[in-house]
Amino acid sequence: MPVCETCGNDYDKAFEITMSGRSHMFDSFECAIAMLAPTCAHCGCRIVGHGVEESGTIYCCAHCARHEGATHVTDNAQHAPNQKPATKGTSS
Repeated sequence: MPVCETCGNDYDKAFEITMSGRSHMFDSFECAIAMLAPTCAHCGCRIVGHGVEESGTIYCCAHCARHEGATHVTDNAQHAPNQKPATKGTSS
């Protein structure tokens, strides 16, 4: 049976992820995230989504990015400069 690279569990339902040309074997998404997901440059949490990036540094959210001095990041349109949020029932 395949063995998880993170925890060493020998599991018949393990799965393989290929990232940057290298293959990795895991028994759970939790283990895959622990090994492969980037960490926020401010709070250190694992980024399990898009996150935000400025000048090549990745953060879990705009709040953390701003704490590190980033100025061109936003979590949503309501916080974007010079942007009005879409009104319900209209499209942009």
